[in-house]
Amino acid sequence: MIRAYKFLLRPTVRQAQALAEMLRDHCSLYNGALQERRDAYRHVAKTTVRYGMQSAQLKEIRAFDPDRQGRWSFSSQQATLRRLDRAFAAFFRRVKFGETPGYPRFRGVNWFDTVDFPKDGDGCRWDSTPHDAATRVRFQGVGHVRVNQHRAVVGRVKTVSVKREGRRWFVVLTAEQDQPEPLPATGSMVGIDLGIANFLADSHGEFVPNPRHGRKAAAKLAAAQQALSRFPRRKATDRTANHQRAVDKVAELHGKVRRQRLDHAHKTALGLVRAHDVIAHEDLRIRNMSKAPAPRPDPDQPGAFLPNGAAAKAGLNTSITDAGWGVFLTILHAKAESAGREVIAVDPRDTSRTCPQCGHTAKENRPTQEKFHCVSCGHHAHADTVGALNVLRAGLVHRDANPA
Repeated sequence: MIRAYKFLLRPTVRQAQALAEMLRDHCSLYNGALQERRDAYRHVAKTTVRYGMQSAQLKEIRAFDPDRQGRWSFSSQQATLRRLDRAFAAFFRRVKFGETPGYPRFRGVNWFDTVDFPKDGDGCRWDSTPHDAATRVRFQGVGHVRVNQHRAVVGRVKTVSVKREGRRWFVVLTAEQDQPEPLPATGSMVGIDLGIANFLADSHGEFVPNPRHGRKAAAKLAAAQQALSRFPRRKATDRTANHQRAVDKVAELHGKVRRQRLDHAHKTALGLVRAHDVIAHEDLRIRNMSKAPAPRPDPDQPGAFLPNGAAAKAGLNTSITDAGWGVFLTILHAKAESAGREVIAVDPRDTSRTCPQCGHTAKENRPTQEKFHCVSCGHHAHADTVGALNVLRAGLVHRDANPA
């Protein structure tokens, strides 16, 4: 199996400057390759430029610009071109299936934060000073950068990436390792219902509170955004010291919320994986759930619109985003696969409106957000617990119908 590791880098001032220059030059390469594809297709001949054609030009580009493009790893530059190629492949896939296309866009220097090295030893070297007590990673054109390695890397390192988050630098490794031994069986099965009031409710009647990290940081974020709004928009190189401090403050607060959300998701998923053999959850379409409502034109007044509940939906969308369901489910699946557990996604329709006692389904069964009262048999329960029970039952039916 492939496992990823992320470690904090401790570069010197010169190394941090070199890392920033590496990102800048790879961003320039990405934008130049994108411009070439656009110009070729807009030409009367409508030529299609592909990855192989652009990769073949790298040798000439590096020879023409040895002080910038020639400094960096050839393989990492190929990886940047593959990144653009994947963006175009995703664009054409969305066009084919009638989705919103999203044509690949040019990247600003501050929005290009990752450089990939496809192979350890080709332009980079993990643990480049094994004789030293401190772990270091070597990047071509940068040198040996100290790593804050907080855990051992198991297996053979396959790829290495350098990533910038605010003012911090990280190295991300992927290592190939043997499938770990599964956790001992517990004989327990659980269904979970994700929500806003509670982060999740399970079929055993337990609840995990919603930490609402984004809402707790909203006041500080609003103040930091207000302070930043007083400065005119400038490129990073043209900002004053106070302007840059305001930018860093906003980025720091957003980063803290993101890390808190990840920490909560990891701990919650780990608890479920350790306690249960089978975990069933709703197959949520989170992107569709957080869409803004469509406008309602007023038929009596051309150019005017009727109320469509956009303000209330905006608050709900903020709560959905703050809960971080998508991140949690991704982590849950990864941990379950590593531990030998089974995770089942089921259709969420009517799971909170169906009585677990008699099977009656009706909208009236859920008079409020929290209460469930079956109008047929009179069963009372918490609505989220009822949803989790129905999710578990649907998951077991799905598993029996599709045995591994």
